[in-house]
Amino acid sequence: MVIVGAGQGGLQLAESLRSEGWTGPIRLFGEEPYAPYNRPPLSKAVLCGDQSADHLTIRGPDFFAKKAIELSTGTRVTAIDRAAREVVLADGGRVAYEGLALATGSRARTLPLPGADLDGIMVLRTLDDAEALCRRMAEARAIAVVGGGFIGLEVAASARKFDREVTLIEALPRLMARAVSPAISDWYADLHTRRGVRLLLSTGVTGFAGVDGRVTGVETSAGPIAADLVIVGVGVIPDDALARACGLDCDRGVIVDDFSRTSDPTIVALGDCTARRLPDGTLRRLESVQNAVEQAKSGAARLMGKERPFTATPWFWSDQYDVKLQMAGLSAGADTSVTLGSPEEARFSLLHWRDGRFVGCDSINRPADHMAARKLLDRGTDLTAAEAADPAFDLAARARAG
Repeated sequence: MVIVGAGQGGLQLAESLRSEGWTGPIRLFGEEPYAPYNRPPLSKAVLCGDQSADHLTIRGPDFFAKKAIELSTGTRVTAIDRAAREVVLADGGRVAYEGLALATGSRARTLPLPGADLDGIMVLRTLDDAEALCRRMAEARAIAVVGGGFIGLEVAASARKFDREVTLIEALPRLMARAVSPAISDWYADLHTRRGVRLLLSTGVTGFAGVDGRVTGVETSAGPIAADLVIVGVGVIPDDALARACGLDCDRGVIVDDFSRTSDPTIVALGDCTARRLPDGTLRRLESVQNAVEQAKSGAARLMGKERPFTATPWFWSDQYDVKLQMAGLSAGADTSVTLGSPEEARFSLLHWRDGRFVGCDSINRPADHMAARKLLDRGTDLTAAEAADPAFDLAARARAG
């Protein structure tokens, strides 16, 4: 079995193959020079200098030896020969496969604007990115963050720990617009403003200014913003180049089903590089650790001739300052919401309904609510807004009751 991509999803697939009973060779190829590591801390603990690379490693050498998983770091796969069932390496070597898994992840999206190649304009996707950005952040005076999604906001929060002047620029009228409800967006806008971040919403970026090849500012629809360090956090692009080149079906990612199957029965795909085809024919992209891990389990089963569909409720999280946001379900398009707890005390949850159906929960510093909501959503429990609005309502008790 050959796995291309040594992130958390690729590692999980290798582990799951052994759990499913595969006793043959497993080759795990990673383009980065590191063993599989946790990415979520990159924009927080690593960026602030609170956590070193050693603490990010998921499995040590003993694990790979015990499981007989051959890990090749710093190795790029350049092509897939489906007819020969081989992958081609950058050095010209070829490795045969019985089953192949693509866990190639995604690349940070950049802005093709005037001045985008100036020194001091950076993205955050890899460990090398985080360590370089940590060094530059310690030296910067004024920092501009382009993008008000999870990465942009987490970077802004980390930058404020350096007591730097921080301006965050978001093209849409609210923060995290793809992921959370307007009420959560507003609450986070207030949080960041109180913590000293200057927010510019509904503001487009038109270019970057610089002197002697070094960035000095951001040109925006609201006027110029001075900055000697700019972090661009405007989303990711699925890394589906290998899949496209070998003729797999792709559309904003490698198209897979609930079993992680691609259009080739010998190849599965998982994680950020994929787009999952739903029963109604639409495609869904989910960029999260949970998605990668669960698709890896499904993909390993599929390579073993079994079927283990990924049907769990999607969930996500984001740490900003001392606030943990946890999301269960997909609340986009919700038409009814009920608040539990106290927004003023930064401990509350918003439950969401769409057309009378319970579809999601956004929790701020209420982890018990998050876990309870996941259980209810997984079971498809018929929770009503009227029930949740009762002052005596207890979400955790409701989840225990079924």
